[in-house]
Amino acid sequence: MSRIGKQPITIPNGVTVSIATGGATVRGPKGSLVVPIHPAVTAAVNDGVLTVTVAQPQVKDQRALWGLTARLFQNAIAGVTKGFERKLEVQGVGFRAEVKGVGLELHVGFSHPVQFPLPKEITAAVEKNIITISGIDAQAVGETAARLRAIRKPDAYHGKGIRYAGEVLKLKPGKAVKAAGAA
Repeated sequence: MSRIGKQPITIPNGVTVSIATGGATVRGPKGSLVVPIHPAVTAAVNDGVLTVTVAQPQVKDQRALWGLTARLFQNAIAGVTKGFERKLEVQGVGFRAEVKGVGLELHVGFSHPVQFPLPKEITAAVEKNIITISGIDAQAVGETAARLRAIRKPDAYHGKGIRYAGEVLKLKPGKAVKAAGAA
């Protein structure tokens, strides 16, 4: 049995879940999301409780799909009620970010500013050196944050670049530390 999949999901007030073949639509105060449903998985809504089941729970692939589909529904419900956000820090002398139009303009040590277009469902805000990526789709928020971080990953020696808020880096010692240790 899937531990995550067998748990019933309560649907809060103001959220509607309509199930169709191949997918379900979750609508809430912040918008609507489509959750894909694999043919081996069935979902049903009864009295404000969503249950997800599979035909053969002893088959490993179906158990995995069971838990995955339940988690996708939980994320969709959380997204249309509260939303998701990811914070990134820009660290380095002269490094900065600003919102320009429908994207971000990043000054992160290259000879030119980097233009980063944002997907339609994602919004960004910049306050000092913190970039806040927010939206209702957890996967889109995480993907956008990862693509943004990949523009200038944190340097292993100085730590400058774009990193997740709260990310701890283990910095490598430089040449001066090596030379001082050898003497």
